[in-house]
Amino acid sequence: MKASNITRRAFLKTTAATVAPTIVPASVFGQNAPSNRVHIAAIGVGGRGSGNVMNGFVQAQPDVRVVVACDCFKSRREGFAAKVNEHYGGTVCKAMADWRDVLARDDVDGVVISTPDHWHVPLAYHAAVARKDMYVEKPLGVAMAWAWKLRDVVAKNNVVFQYGTQQRSEESFTRTVELVRNGYIGKVQRIDAWCCGMRSPGWYAQTFAEHYKNVQPAEVPADLDYETWVGPAPMKPYTKSRCTEWGAYHIYDYALGFIAGWGAHPLDIAQWGLDMDHTSPVKYEGTGEMPPKGLFDTIDSWDVHCEYANGVPLHFMCTRVAEKVAGKMDQRKRPFSDHGTTFWGEDGWISVKRGGLYASTKELQRAKIKDSETPIYRSTSQARNFVECMRTRRPTINPLETAIRSDTISHMSDICIRLGRPIQWDPKTEQIVGDAEATKMLDRPMRDPYAI
Repeated sequence: MKASNITRRAFLKTTAATVAPTIVPASVFGQNAPSNRVHIAAIGVGGRGSGNVMNGFVQAQPDVRVVVACDCFKSRREGFAAKVNEHYGGTVCKAMADWRDVLARDDVDGVVISTPDHWHVPLAYHAAVARKDMYVEKPLGVAMAWAWKLRDVVAKNNVVFQYGTQQRSEESFTRTVELVRNGYIGKVQRIDAWCCGMRSPGWYAQTFAEHYKNVQPAEVPADLDYETWVGPAPMKPYTKSRCTEWGAYHIYDYALGFIAGWGAHPLDIAQWGLDMDHTSPVKYEGTGEMPPKGLFDTIDSWDVHCEYANGVPLHFMCTRVAEKVAGKMDQRKRPFSDHGTTFWGEDGWISVKRGGLYASTKELQRAKIKDSETPIYRSTSQARNFVECMRTRRPTINPLETAIRSDTISHMSDICIRLGRPIQWDPKTEQIVGDAEATKMLDRPMRDPYAI
């Protein structure tokens, strides 16, 4: 992901109009024929990126070829390209340092973006300019104003967008949403949504303790292009834990923290179940904690009460708060889950997490909607759904609007905690009501030459 000058960037914008997807319909040569393969570039191949691309695209989809591995760490891009080529049995995947060179390739149909959060929107924006379809890991980004710019360019260039909240492609979540939408718990009265905080008990807390005190400047590894890794964020001295996944998760220059990175999952299901993908709650009020002074400065734990325009409340919590609230209900006689979404209705409740659906009665827990009732969009694989939609040009199961609207909840929660006061949100105009200081937090400056 090597940085390059503005002239080169301008060149990409000038030539992007001539770049078009090279996908040939399956009916022409057969779905897996070389001439019909979808070519994917992986941008960001650290732990999350390499696993997602290898499992979801390289190994699972024979009609896909991952042709590029791009990363700020030389060893990562070269190591991942070697693994991909070993799987394919030839020199198919090329390790590339500069993401601009990746997007300029006319044989790349789409990109999978698995970088630190502060690069998600800028890379997606430039991919859309180059007319590349995109699969973007969650959360969407660090500033709502950046996301709105992405929305405009994605619509203008008619590119396919898939959000990496994979729970929409898991059966238990799909069935939960169908049951809720078809009235199996009656009218929804409230929702609980929770996920891990920075120092949730066990492994999270142990990892936090290992990294957050590493504040002393250190020598940048020869393997790392640190200038590009920082990218649009403020330049700060390199430290031992800064460019780890934990630094990327919990340093506010690069992320909102788990309130967004983990929160994207249960909040997405809450939005989906309520059929609110087009909007967000209008009121936010809550409290939270920051970690002790150190390298990490995102929200550590939180307890936020939100409310939709129709009056339905959403309680968004970290695990430590949720265990005292939701733990009394959905996890009877089971260890409490570190994430989940619970829908409370007039006639019962349904709670869902990865690996399980729990309900107020055994009959409800086993229930499936009838043929005469309304099904929802179904997918069995987020990665496969993305490729299928690249071919058909239909919307994915997690299009950009779902990402923007669920991310809004994380951003408003973060803002109300940091300012210590309630926030009112107008989802139609996408503006904070009557709070100039809070409104400024909807945007962040971008370091030159990385502005979009």
